[in-house]
Amino acid sequence: MPATLTELEQKILDYMVRYLRTNTYQPSIREIGEQFGIKSTKTVSEHLQALADKGFLERDPSRSRGVKILGVDLNPETITIPCFRELPPDRNGLLTDRAEMFLSIDRRLAGAKGCFFVRAKGGVLAAEGITEGDFVLVEPSVPGDVGEGNIVVARVNGRTDFFRFKRNGLGIILQPLTADGQSTVLEDPTKLNLVGRVTAFYRRLDGVAIPVSGTTH
Repeated sequence: MPATLTELEQKILDYMVRYLRTNTYQPSIREIGEQFGIKSTKTVSEHLQALADKGFLERDPSRSRGVKILGVDLNPETITIPCFRELPPDRNGLLTDRAEMFLSIDRRLAGAKGCFFVRAKGGVLAAEGITEGDFVLVEPSVPGDVGEGNIVVARVNGRTDFFRFKRNGLGIILQPLTADGQSTVLEDPTKLNLVGRVTAFYRRLDGVAIPVSGTTH
């Protein structure tokens, strides 16, 4: 579309797309306002009208939530997943408004609700064939669902990182993926601060970078 959106208009449009894919209906004006800290419903309505004037929406003032998004693939077979530039330091860091961008993939490839992508850094995951810039998919898990040798994301000693998950008679062992790291043994599985396990990764074989778009910053 030729029209250019302001940063806030783009954020509102992205939010509406994600909301619709998740709930199958549009957010209310009040919900949009709460999402972006806009107290005036009139101001929200003005932003929606601007999106309509630029050809991104159709509005029906006679209906509650009477908005139709134009020019966006809303296929129910896909899911939109937040992508982070680096591993979030804690679970609060997984809030979607902190994501670098969003990627849409087939629901059959996405894993459990709450999964997220993170960009691979350096050679930490090199032994798994994952190189810098790859998009690593992390799926929320509990220790009982994690298999022997799986790669997990966990928070240990105040640091969130990738580890190899092992078990022995002493409990759970988290092995660092770099040679200079030391393993952590947890006798009590309930003490494990597990963010999730790595289930897949995505790479463009032609080396073309995926542009950052649809950010919430």
